[in-house]
Amino acid sequence: MPSSSTLLSNSIRNIQTLIMSFHPLIVIETVEEERAQALLQAVTRDMNMPLFEWSATQGIVRSPGSMQAPWVNECAPPGQNRPAAVEGTDDPLKALKHIQDMTTKAVFWLKDFAPHLEDDPVLVRQFREITQQFSQSASALVVSGDTVQLPPEIAHDAVYFDLKLPGLDELHQAVLEVMRSLKSRNRLQSEPIELEMQSLVKALVGMTLKQARQAITFAALEDGKLSIDDVGRILHRKAQMIREGGVLEYFPVNEKPVNLGGFAGLKRWLDHAKVGFSEQAQELNLTPPKGILIVGIQGCGKSLAAKTIAQSWRLPLLKLDAGRLYDKYIGESEKNFRQAIALAETMAPAVLWIDEIEKSFTTSTGDSDGGLSRRLFGSLLTWMQEKSQEVFVVATANDLSQVPPELLRKGRFDEVFFVDLPNEQERGVILQTHLLRRKQTPRQFDFAALVAATDGFSGAEIEQVVIASLYHALYLNQPLDTNLLLQTIKSTIPLSVSRREEVENLRAIAQERFVSVR
Repeated sequence: MPSSSTLLSNSIRNIQTLIMSFHPLIVIETVEEERAQALLQAVTRDMNMPLFEWSATQGIVRSPGSMQAPWVNECAPPGQNRPAAVEGTDDPLKALKHIQDMTTKAVFWLKDFAPHLEDDPVLVRQFREITQQFSQSASALVVSGDTVQLPPEIAHDAVYFDLKLPGLDELHQAVLEVMRSLKSRNRLQSEPIELEMQSLVKALVGMTLKQARQAITFAALEDGKLSIDDVGRILHRKAQMIREGGVLEYFPVNEKPVNLGGFAGLKRWLDHAKVGFSEQAQELNLTPPKGILIVGIQGCGKSLAAKTIAQSWRLPLLKLDAGRLYDKYIGESEKNFRQAIALAETMAPAVLWIDEIEKSFTTSTGDSDGGLSRRLFGSLLTWMQEKSQEVFVVATANDLSQVPPELLRKGRFDEVFFVDLPNEQERGVILQTHLLRRKQTPRQFDFAALVAATDGFSGAEIEQVVIASLYHALYLNQPLDTNLLLQTIKSTIPLSVSRREEVENLRAIAQERFVSVR
């Protein structure tokens, strides 16, 4: 995997190449204006070009640290070397006219400019004339914003540049800057040793630069020091930030064992697949494992399997929340998906868990959603085919009839597994696990009777039997016993009965096409 310093150098070089190849309009979708500014300053400094910034509050100003342009002094009020802003250019149309009248080759960074182009044909016309002019002069417009939606007349000239989240080098530098600031105010009494610093920086991966600074500052101010003890606090804060800011839920590497009863076949496969992430595999030019699809009856441990994979490989787990992926505003759903994938790649190696993928990326809706589901599904397939980062996808599905056939094509996933209802031995393990979790002693119960009575029950249904029986025991003010459990089992209609035809059909198909997790 390339280092973060290499990625930063590549970003500078890529933008320079776009400008030199007469691309007049570059779009950067980001909330990190500080990083965008640093990147554009580095680009223009190397190219010996001035950089000008525009915002609706200031108008056009020369970017701090940018080379001086000949016209700047001419626009300055008497007695000033350079103006705070070019007068009147806080108006978007006047700003564009001013840019068009310039003869100096330069890069013009327009912040949050896209909304001004909506329903303003004169502004759109002026913008188009500038892009036509710049396509022959090697000057460039850079439009940035959290989401950038351009009118179709302009969009065909735009090139979207992906500003990735900060890597290890940038984050390390940010930590050093925070430490220097805190020490200058006598707020940091103890610094991390080298190994602790590496762990702290690694814990920040996946955050924006601003979020990283906030997290490391908060950790330091709590006790006046930075050490390995702060890693847990940072990971907790990162989980909150990821959950609040997008469509992913973050689960850090968990030291507690996850008890996944059965699944011996899946566990063997994972032991073999793990070597695909090794240095030896990279030396042989072997690509890392892509991922697996787990199809099965609802409540039979598919979600627990995803968590187990991440834990056994000691990798962070990211869960894609399909409900938050879709947005009513045009373009937002695609942006949400791109951001989720970008975050997963930044945190690689990692496990990306897509729960109930048939609901997240169904293609059966036709055009009822304007083709959005099909577009997102196409983006997923393209990413899975082309991804080079070590992101292992674990997709789960309950309803095989809704799974797009393209997902089942050989080579899309490394393997497709089937999870059936638990057998006799597995039901015993599941019962024991949930009884122990709720402080019950398994040997006090008639396990043979309970295991036999739960034939056809899923793992989730067995768990609910234990929970419901305990509530009933509390109501009766008596200890839980076998009879109470059997009563609950008798009153429960499992999925294998209420939806018998669907379950039997799924089993018939899976036995012919998929690999059993057992």
